[in-house]
Amino acid sequence: MYQLKRRQKITRWNIRQDLPGYLFLTPAIVVLVTFVVSPIIWAVFLSLHKVQLLGGIKYEFIGFRNYTRLIADERVWIALKNTAEYVAIVVPTQTILALVLAVILNSGVRGKNWWRILYFLPTVTSSAVLTLIFMWIYNINGLLNNVLAFLGLPTYNWLGDPAVALKGIMIMNIWSTAPFYMVIYLAALQDIPQTLYEAAELDGANSWQKFIYITIPILKPVTFFVVAMGIIGTFQLFDQSYIFSGGTGGPNNATLTIVLLIYQAVFRNLQMGYGAAIAFVLALVIISVTLMERQLFGGKRM
Repeated sequence: MYQLKRRQKITRWNIRQDLPGYLFLTPAIVVLVTFVVSPIIWAVFLSLHKVQLLGGIKYEFIGFRNYTRLIADERVWIALKNTAEYVAIVVPTQTILALVLAVILNSGVRGKNWWRILYFLPTVTSSAVLTLIFMWIYNINGLLNNVLAFLGLPTYNWLGDPAVALKGIMIMNIWSTAPFYMVIYLAALQDIPQTLYEAAELDGANSWQKFIYITIPILKPVTFFVVAMGIIGTFQLFDQSYIFSGGTGGPNNATLTIVLLIYQAVFRNLQMGYGAAIAFVLALVIISVTLMERQLFGGKRM
């Protein structure tokens, strides 16, 4: 009996002590529930219903029919293929380019502050503006074809060919996002103790060996972060694809991505339930790929 009363006293004392902490956390919890948890629950609800928006909102429960419909929808598979190809090319390329640029700027190159500003300009420019600039470059009468014609080389319909339309978006995004990750790598490089490199030099290591055996392993957690953010960002490609194709995903679905398909389902076809189901497929893909990347970079040892 004494032990029980003692436990109750301790519990009350702990609650009294913890109460101020929970009160301070309340605004953050309210924001989290309002803008994260509630939308997820609402999306689950929508994905299990057929939603009628015209003539009054009506919800008809249809179970998992929206999900089974995904399997038979050819455009879903095309969008998945395009998105996977985009991620597989853009993420490694922008990561390697960001690391190379960071190493160059960290090596004491002359005028490095001006180079940093110059490299970082694409990142601070609006994505929509960059897309319009590149559309002008890729246009039949645009800058790229004018340069090719001046050099006596054949011109090309860069935006109208399904084989190269997505590649044009890839080049633009690599060019515009690599500088952002370059800054992250640059900050990490400046935190590496110089004594490690000096010790390696005493052991006879050259610049390449120092980069491979010191720089790369130390930057492993940073690379994990850069790749993870790159994967999440590239899987959510929407605005460039929308502007390039006028919202159609053309030519011939060559620039159709998962997020653009969600947009078309919800805002063009007014199929909110189906759009929510596609969104959950996208979330599942992103989570799966991120977990695989975590295993690749060492799991808990990170």
